[in-house]
Amino acid sequence: MALCTPTQKLSLAFYAETRRTRTKQSTTVRMVASSDVATYEEGQLERPKWAGETPLSRLVGALISFKPISAVLKFGARQVLISTAEKNDIPWRAMTKEILESDVYKEMESIQNRSIVYPAYYLNPFHAYDDGNLSWLAAAEAEAADLSMTRRAIPYASSVDKANDVMRGNWLQAIEKHHQQYAGEIRDILDIGCSVGVSTKCLADKFPSAKVTGLDLSPYFLAVAQLKEKKGGPRKNPISWVHAIGEDSGLPSKSFDVVSLRYVLHECPERTIIALLKEAFRLLRPGGTIALNDIAPKSKILQELSPVLFTLMKSTEPFLDEYCLTDLEGRIREAGFVNVTSVLTDPRHRTVTGTVPH
Repeated sequence: MALCTPTQKLSLAFYAETRRTRTKQSTTVRMVASSDVATYEEGQLERPKWAGETPLSRLVGALISFKPISAVLKFGARQVLISTAEKNDIPWRAMTKEILESDVYKEMESIQNRSIVYPAYYLNPFHAYDDGNLSWLAAAEAEAADLSMTRRAIPYASSVDKANDVMRGNWLQAIEKHHQQYAGEIRDILDIGCSVGVSTKCLADKFPSAKVTGLDLSPYFLAVAQLKEKKGGPRKNPISWVHAIGEDSGLPSKSFDVVSLRYVLHECPERTIIALLKEAFRLLRPGGTIALNDIAPKSKILQELSPVLFTLMKSTEPFLDEYCLTDLEGRIREAGFVNVTSVLTDPRHRTVTGTVPH
């Protein structure tokens, strides 16, 4: 008789590989002067062998397309993520319960744009949720998932808070450094794909004199963002929340100094990535900064992921191959941006910045 179900075996393998990856990661990070962003090691390839159109990628894609196997993979990925969170003192279930038992449902009434027609790509299952980003469970679990991902990306940090300081601090520092070098004052910031407002709050805290707007296509996420911001107390410049399509926002042209997209592009087909870049260019003032923080195909850590880890990862990210094949820096230049810079701001993610010409 089997001692473990297939899902349990997958989870145990995932946990073992995660432990090995953490041990390896702790030796590859090199910090530089405190005035600069930390530097991290790139792999030797343009992208991982498991991404794109390689034989390995096609094999994994075929495996994932088989529904019974896909269901097991998604279930395993979700359970392991929850377990990883709670082993690192991230109270996933408690955080989720608090949202689901709150008045968050009332926030939906004031924030939802019922005239929106959702693009087909957005209706895909994401992150092991059959309804993708259009569900209360996905919204309730989003912040805990962000913390769990952060902890796994920075395994050498002594706590979740320290890991957050590294990941969010480096990303924000990259934005500030770029804008100071090529522009000046930051008065208005737009956070496209803001989810439940974690990145939006970071931007508002980092640049307190700026007016910050969070835009997302999920009214569920925005309802959670608005609720959590209300509970956080008043700000000099309150955050505004907008339910809109990122690539067709309807917001006024040349109305922002910084447009940020954090962990958005890997969830989009290339045509949508191109449209988002064009929209950001339209929305930015001359001298404005675009800042993209997302998965880094050149990351040594990601290029060396085990088959168990990258198979689980791809099972919940339907557009990951397309994203990894996109020449992001080239697409940014094609949209009209100059001064394009790309830097690893943590072992797994890059921040790409560019400027709208004066």
